Amino acid sequence: MKRVLSIVLQFILYLLAFAIGSFLPVFHLLPTLSFNIGAGRVFVYDGILLMLALYLLILLIAAARKKIHTALLNATLAFLLAMIVGLLLKFGFKSA
Repeated sequence: MKRVLSIVLQFILYLLAFAIGSFLPVFHLLPTLSFNIGAGRVFVYDGILLMLALYLLILLIAAARKKIHTALLNATLAFLLAMIVGLLLKFGFKSA
């Protein structure tokens, strides 16, 4: 039960990070990292980079606590699920 709760909470955290990183360029607060994927379409990958930084931070904290084996499985599963759901929700895609 504790493992499922950990995966669900990390999934929500990663999905929020992906959404925030994807919608942050709309407000023009920071320079964006993006690439063209077609005529008039751009993918902003700031959200994925933010998710990856958060993933590495969680793994570093787990390594410092010497609980890397359980945290690696939980964090990786939550990361992959959040990535799939975020891409299905079209976070990061925008029309140029």
